[in-house]
Amino acid sequence: MSKTLNTLALLGAVAASVAGHTTAANAAEQEKCFGVSLAGQNDCAAGPGTTCAGTSTVDYQGNAWTLVDAGTCASIELPAMADGKARMGSLEALTRDLPA
Repeated sequence: MSKTLNTLALLGAVAASVAGHTTAANAAEQEKCFGVSLAGQNDCAAGPGTTCAGTSTVDYQGNAWTLVDAGTCASIELPAMADGKARMGSLEALTRDLPA
């Protein structure tokens, strides 16, 4: 191989390594936030009767989660519940807004 080709191959390997590291770092900076997903837009396993991503059936379903930036879950602005009470995200599954 030519010196130029070897250099390009090395640069490609380094770039792939850095890209993989960045993805892992971003995942580490996120957390599961329950009760903030719209119907069908959860990230995975939305409680009993669901299997994985996109299987929630109710907006803001309390046992459905979405990955959000770490430290932002409780500050996500959501519409108030039907009774006027504030609706907040949670780091643990909630019992509100569950499908009938």
